[in-house]
Amino acid sequence: MCVSKHTVVGLGEVLWDLLPGGRQLGGAPTNFAYITSVLGDIGIVASRLGKDDLGNEASQALKRLDLPTAQIQLDREHPTGTVKVDVDAAGQPRFEITESVAWDYLEWTPEWRALAGQADAVCFGSLAQRSPRSRETIRQFLRAARQGATRVFDVNLRQTFFSADVLAESMKLTDVVKVNDDELPRVLSLLGIAYDGELASAQRLRSTYALKLVCVTRGARGSLLVNKDAIHEHSGFSVRVADTVGAGDAFTAGLLHHYLRGASPATMNDAANRVGSWVASQVGGTPTPNAEQLRHVLASSS
Repeated sequence: MCVSKHTVVGLGEVLWDLLPGGRQLGGAPTNFAYITSVLGDIGIVASRLGKDDLGNEASQALKRLDLPTAQIQLDREHPTGTVKVDVDAAGQPRFEITESVAWDYLEWTPEWRALAGQADAVCFGSLAQRSPRSRETIRQFLRAARQGATRVFDVNLRQTFFSADVLAESMKLTDVVKVNDDELPRVLSLLGIAYDGELASAQRLRSTYALKLVCVTRGARGSLLVNKDAIHEHSGFSVRVADTVGAGDAFTAGLLHHYLRGASPATMNDAANRVGSWVASQVGGTPTPNAEQLRHVLASSS
């Protein structure tokens, strides 16, 4: 592991995934912050839970994952979020996301202003911006981020919880964008940008919004990275898939971990695919690695 540690924030929804095998703590910020911590940085979840039994259980679960809870807001009026998750034969999840829950009411507070000013990086998505209140809070957080902090937009098109405005404003406020190959044509269409294959489209997206890095994930087929100077493709790692819940979040954590250290596109791509494939081979988005798995996850090309 690296000696220096970066403070990295996962901003947005924390919820319970109601999986066929039982209830598991989830939400992209949780999965992302957890893997960030596994990789050796300081992962912090900034979200909102209901002041209810599920909220209390979520706080305890975060503590068991060694994730701090000081930046978790409590809501007396709205319940803790839940998502019904059905997993198909290929391990692909389908989501039914409860509306009007605590994370739809993220509040801009002095504590979050201070956190934004201290963080080395913040990762956010489109789902948590489905409500006006949380959307504005997320935008305020990104604007308050200190100069030099890296802002990562991990696109997650769920149900109908996205819009052209959310996508466009998020692109303007970020440095790094991660989008999967299914989402890319839809994203470009909403943004009014012509789609012309993955590579040309990723390059066009990067140049349109002056992004530092665009990543297109391809599931088991790896990923494409595009920055101003380079293009890199990775074929992925072959694993026996348990489920893909949290695999994309893990990929983002691995990518950012090495991005913050100035790694080459090849190193970032290898590391991101390595950690993403490991999570896909486990049940849920926050698996506990044994020593051998941890060595595999931390290994990367130079």
